[in-house]
Amino acid sequence: MKKFNLVNLEKPNLLRKMFPYTEVPKMELERKIVLPEIPEKIWITDTTFRDGQQSMAPFKEEHIVKLFKYMNELGGENGLIRQSEFFLYSERDKKAVEKCKELNLPFPEITSWIRAKKEDFEMVKQLELKETGILTSVSDYHIYMKLKKDRKTIIEQYLDVVRTVVENGVVARCHLEDITRADFYGVVLPFVEELMKIREESGVDVKVRLCDTMGYGVPFAAAKLPRSVPKMISLLREELDVPSHLIEWHGHNDFHKVLVNGTAAWMYGAAGVNGTLLGIGERTGNPPIEALVMDYLSLKGKDETLNTQIITEIAEFMQNEMKIQVSSRYPFVGRDFNVTKAGIHADGIMKNEEIYNIFDTTGILNRPLRVTITDKSGVAGIAHWINSNLNPKKEVSKKHPGVTNIYKWIQNEYDNGRITAISDEEMLRLSKKYMTELVKTGFEELEEKSDKVAREIVERYAAKPEIMSMDSDRITEVLENLIKNNRYVQMAYVTDEDGIQITDNIAQPWIERAHDISKKGDNRREREWYKLVVKDGDTHLTEYYISQTTSKLCVTASASITNSNGEFVGILGIDFNFTDLTGVADDKEKLI
Repeated sequence: MKKFNLVNLEKPNLLRKMFPYTEVPKMELERKIVLPEIPEKIWITDTTFRDGQQSMAPFKEEHIVKLFKYMNELGGENGLIRQSEFFLYSERDKKAVEKCKELNLPFPEITSWIRAKKEDFEMVKQLELKETGILTSVSDYHIYMKLKKDRKTIIEQYLDVVRTVVENGVVARCHLEDITRADFYGVVLPFVEELMKIREESGVDVKVRLCDTMGYGVPFAAAKLPRSVPKMISLLREELDVPSHLIEWHGHNDFHKVLVNGTAAWMYGAAGVNGTLLGIGERTGNPPIEALVMDYLSLKGKDETLNTQIITEIAEFMQNEMKIQVSSRYPFVGRDFNVTKAGIHADGIMKNEEIYNIFDTTGILNRPLRVTITDKSGVAGIAHWINSNLNPKKEVSKKHPGVTNIYKWIQNEYDNGRITAISDEEMLRLSKKYMTELVKTGFEELEEKSDKVAREIVERYAAKPEIMSMDSDRITEVLENLIKNNRYVQMAYVTDEDGIQITDNIAQPWIERAHDISKKGDNRREREWYKLVVKDGDTHLTEYYISQTTSKLCVTASASITNSNGEFVGILGIDFNFTDLTGVADDKEKLI
């Protein structure tokens, strides 16, 4: 038996008491409330490539594919980001769908968006998609003022298209556009009741997406319909028994409620909330997916398969490669979202960063807490900047004389009219000037980087089976290849445990031609690189020196060689040309 009947009207009901247009919309309250009932499973759906993309210039195909991969990684193995919807109207749109399908990822599932027209559905069939969204506007603003028809005509048109979709075995997701200005008892409930009837008869799911097109929705259980998100979802659940997994929320941020409305939708019975990366979308945008992820974790607890750190990478990609602007104060990804400028806050951070950090932003988002220096930072802010950026061996106190000198310089800047923050580059220069013992020189930085690379190379070669064999011929062949392919290696050689060379010095050809070098059988026990390893068995680097053979600045790295039983049997030594080594230390592809 039918529970709700469509109420057809000759003229639109524009709910003028609540939406006067020449005034701010009214929020009407009542004593009747509904209670939260969060579904066991909730998820996020994506509209970055539909609502998000329609708000700006079209995305490049490679950008769409990259973002699609990012969503898969962010959403984890359980598919928190369950679906992603696409336009199908241009060849560019269709090609993007095909490229994402080729990835063969389990999540997000690819769905589409079409108008309530049967000819549009032909595109869905051509691309063999399993689900499509259908634009089904439900407010009188759209039915009478935009579409120029009445409720009965429009709803029948919608239902006819939905039947065609499910007859082809495709899930129909009806987008109830402008639901927060709709007549619930006269339009929404009768329409959804018919949709559930089609689902029951066809055996194919029919979903309802509640679209807060103008951002009028509010998250308050005491607010009246059609603005109350809790009430509209509870109404569908209680009056029509619509399952949670068939209810989805889609909001806009016109009144700054886009995220809280989405979270309220989850709390009151909708399994899905629709969003976009960085909250892009028509006018003020949609729920930010990265924020929905955080609220999901707040409601449901930790999911080990999620990669929340990739949120930072996604934001950097969208800003740098796609040129999408993000406010510096934008939560979770903005440049300054976890940056403090207040000295009193910096003082607290020095005691314990939990005092002024929302959570472990380093672990969760790969964004360490930072302090930006201004006239409000004080000596505590300066000390924190130094400790965070220069990694001193011992934590610098705000009482350090160098900190005081930097503070005086900064105050003088602002006393003379400065209005911009002190840059990191300026802070580095000031630290070099007033606290020279803390700042590495350019050479020291190069030295540290090159030493690390040299250590990695000698350890890797000492562990090669040919080297461990202590067979002179096998070792020579490996070292000759090392020399041939890597200009930054000047010489290499192996001794036994007593320091007697079991190979010649394998050197660059120009060195062998011009110089006398050590040979097999030479005693190297007095060499520093030998003594250091024999002393403790660790890998060692000598001090930098000018080679007597080549007159080049060099460093020798030496590592112990062990046999298959782990017994010490010899030492591998490699002489590196410092200048050539620093030239490739940043380029992993050029390293051995």
